[in-house]
Formats: sequence, structure tokens, C-alpha cells
Amino acid sequence: MPQDHRWKQVLAHDPPADGAFFYSVRTTGVYCRPSCPARRPRREHVAFYSDRAAAEAAGFRPCRRCRPDQPPPAARIARACRSLEAALEDCGPPPSLAQLARQAGLSPSHFHRQFRAATGLTPREFLAAVRARRFRAALPSAATVTDAGYAAGFSSSGRLYENAPASLGMAPSRFRRGGAGETIRYGIGQSSLGPVLAAETDRGLCAILLGEGQPALQRIFPHARIVPAGPDFAQRLQAVLALIEAPAPGCHLPLDLQGTAFQRRVWQALRAIPAGATCTYSNLARRMGAARAVRAVASACAANPLAVAIPCHRAVRKSGALAGYRWGLARKRALLAAESAPKHPARS
Repeated sequence: MPQDHRWKQVLAHDPPADGAFFYSVRTTGVYCRPSCPARRPRREHVAFYSDRAAAEAAGFRPCRRCRPDQPPPAARIARACRSLEAALEDCGPPPSLAQLARQAGLSPSHFHRQFRAATGLTPREFLAAVRARRFRAALPSAATVTDAGYAAGFSSSGRLYENAPASLGMAPSRFRRGGAGETIRYGIGQSSLGPVLAAETDRGLCAILLGEGQPALQRIFPHARIVPAGPDFAQRLQAVLALIEAPAPGCHLPLDLQGTAFQRRVWQALRAIPAGATCTYSNLARRMGAARAVRAVASACAANPLAVAIPCHRAVRKSGALAGYRWGLARKRALLAAESAPKHPARS
């Protein structure tokens, strides 16, 4: 590999280059991984090595920040994930942040940052997501909801019912019946972007679909009872249509976000992008503290069922080009144009 290319990877703190080579710094006497977060040295003080043994044979010691003599960050995070999952399997207390960090050979704060960058979640959020996944899998066949909760690793029925609505999107008993008890009401109106379907549960809007009808809603919520809304939904539907025509002010309607913990984090990050602005998927991932989860961020944007209320139309490619949009690039372009159009003050 040309040394100029290696130097560019060092300057970029490029994680994929870890393991391909190591570099030493003559002024400090250490050698590092390409992704080392330490301050970048001057080029004339740097030498490259194909493996750790060559760097150590040249008289350099491992850097204390990137720990090039330890397993790479991805392996350490994978081992931490296995430790958290094993604790749930054994129905024992999960390892603390300090214990996980000590196992990885890192300080707790450094480990916390690396874990979140690799998974998109904090260790506590990862544990909750694993527990929720196990709970969903156990519910259909368990004798009782409480049995499923204990099998999933919940320490008490109180903790189970406290966390279940957030992880399941509905009460455990309804989920156990396949969501058959969940009722979703919907209405369809016309906008400049074509038909708009809005749907809600008792907790708030759960879907805003552009150019789609009831079959699309049924695909998103296959086990729910989906019925046309009554006359009392007309005001809510008009508010949604107004949001489509003027997305800039933002959405202040109640929302029922039904997704994974990571998806909900992405959707909340999208809501923080100001109207009239855009954000690349990579920058969005960095803002969330999950710089390596760019593809997962893009997937969460694509899974968003609440058009405009969750402004996934503001996410673009690194080049600034408009990436794929669930409801078509023409609609994405129109929404961005409406947000960036100059606002003329009303005449008195």
C-alpha cells in the first residue's frame, strides 16, 4: 500500500484501516492504530509498519490511547455485547460499565464512546434492546406475560410493565395476541403532493403516508385492527395536510413512535434538523454519537412511517445529492423547496 494513502488514512482516523498497518511517532516513541484519536503528528516523524511486531522491533511501545497491542475496537465491543447478552441468558445481573470497560482495557468514558460509535446505542440501551427482543420472542409461547418477562431478563414484573409499552408499542397482552387488540384509525385527504393518509392510535399519530392507501398501512401494522376514522378525526387530518403544505414550522402534533430503540433515536435526531436545512447521513450518525452506523441511520430513515412529522426528507447524501425517499424524490424535492422558499411578511 502506498505510504501517501496510509498517511491519508491516519489523518482521517480511518477505523477500517485498523489491522492493515500501524504507524509510529518518533518524537513520542509510541506506535498506534490508524484510527487513534490522539493529536496528529508531523508527517516527517511518522513511519509505517505492516504489523505490531515490526513496530516493537524498531523500539516503539504501544500507545496508551488506542491500545494497538489489544484486540481492535470492533472485537472489544463485540465481546462486550456478548457479555451483556450472556448475563440475560444466565438471569444474572448485567456487568457494569466499569466492568465492561475493564474487560476491554479502556477507561469507562472511552469505552462508552466506542460502544456508542460502534452500535449506535449506549450499553444500557443495548441491554434494553436485547431484553425487548427476547421478550417479544418469548411472549407468544409463554404461559403468562410475567413468565415471558422473567425469561427475557426482567428482574421484576414492575420493571416489565414499566418498559413494555416503549419496547412493544402496545400493552404486552395485546402484543401477545399479535396486536389484534390495537385499533388504528385513519383518514385520507388531498394535498399538493397527492393523497395523504394519516393514522393514529390512542397515543397519537402513528403514520403519515404520501400517495399510499389503507393496504400500505396494513403492511406496516399487519396485526392491528385498522378502521376509517370518524368525524372527530377531521381536525387532526386538516392539521396533517397543513403540515404537508407548510412543513417549515415543524410538527407539534402528538406522535406514537413505534420502532426499535435505535430507530427512535434516529427519528428524534431528524426532528432536530432545522427547517430549510439538510444533513448528510454520516453527519447525522456523528451527531448521534454513532459515527460508524451510517447504513443503520439510512435504514432507519427509510423505515420512517411519519412523513414530514419526522423530516427524513432533510437527510441527503454526502455529496449533497438527494438520496432515495420512501415517497419519491419528486416529493422530497418539493418539501425541501417549500421549506427553503423565502417567506414574505403579510401586508397590513
